[in-house]
Amino acid sequence: MNAVVRPPKRPRGLRRLLHACVAPKVFDFWASRLDRTWTWERPLARIVDRRVESRDAVTLVLKPNRHWRGFRAGQHLNVSARIDGAAVTRSYSLSDAPRDDGRVAITVKRIEGGKLSAHLFERACVGDVLDVGPAFGEMTWPQADAGAWLFLAAGSGITPLMALVREHAARGMPAPLTLMYWARTREELCFADELLALADAHKDFTVHCILTREADDTAPTGRLDAAQLSSLVADVAQRRVYACGPRGFVETARALVAPQARSFHAEAFTPPTQDFNDVGEAVVTLQRSGRTLTVPRGQSLLSALEAQGIKPASGCRMGICNTCACGKSAGATRDLNTGEVRTEPASALRLCISAAAGDIEIDL
Repeated sequence: MNAVVRPPKRPRGLRRLLHACVAPKVFDFWASRLDRTWTWERPLARIVDRRVESRDAVTLVLKPNRHWRGFRAGQHLNVSARIDGAAVTRSYSLSDAPRDDGRVAITVKRIEGGKLSAHLFERACVGDVLDVGPAFGEMTWPQADAGAWLFLAAGSGITPLMALVREHAARGMPAPLTLMYWARTREELCFADELLALADAHKDFTVHCILTREADDTAPTGRLDAAQLSSLVADVAQRRVYACGPRGFVETARALVAPQARSFHAEAFTPPTQDFNDVGEAVVTLQRSGRTLTVPRGQSLLSALEAQGIKPASGCRMGICNTCACGKSAGATRDLNTGEVRTEPASALRLCISAAAGDIEIDL
């Protein structure tokens, strides 16, 4: 991995002394008059390049300030922008490998009804400044050689896998890698030309771009199933597998591929939708504010709270970034990913993938 050079940190003693004399918000206010990315400690990034990747996706190249601590290929970060006077935060995958100049790239797919994705796709331009959070996620290259790989990507699930492909290519493709990439139409494929060029340049890299809603004589068609998998990848049992895409795609891949692969790791970018037949309502007590609310059982606590005008900090909305994590002091909750009901009296829960299974008390 390429090293990213960071400016030297201020000596801790000097920093403490300055902190006693200067309020960070005051410093940020005046420093922003010189450069909008200058802050006391808040990570910000300026958009320095913008390029269209497909009919509904755009790549934004960002130059973070000195407070952002870098990432590994395959990870995500939370991005925030002010829209109609309010901060909106969502999680996006980093689509490039780490670079020597410290710049990073996110590829944003426009989502129907998505406030931030529409803003970034339609209106964000070079020079705009965004709030950025620390990188997170475990779908990264292992430190040691792990043999042959299979990547399964659907829709915008290609984004973190593209960062991994680029890093693998920069290392000379040291292990065989096959990428199966599904999109609805050819116009929605991202990075297609680059992927095919990499496949031509590296004999151990194979790409299959598969269309699900468009017939094309030059590309396979259809959704992931056993016949398609066996026809395109004959040695799944020798592969380690990463899968990323909508939850339904990921669950299909898990059921089909995980039992036969050497290892399987997946990330879904849509919230869980399992129906656990939880009916009725539950009382949620917010300890810090003293409020008491009634919410539907089985609905994610994050969505239930937002529906009542409460806006907890959130990011990925899929249980990875922990931005929405808070303490629970009493009651039972259901994990929407696994279906498990958790009754520990004092525990942490992630609001985006937890639902009230009864009356609960949480630290909000």
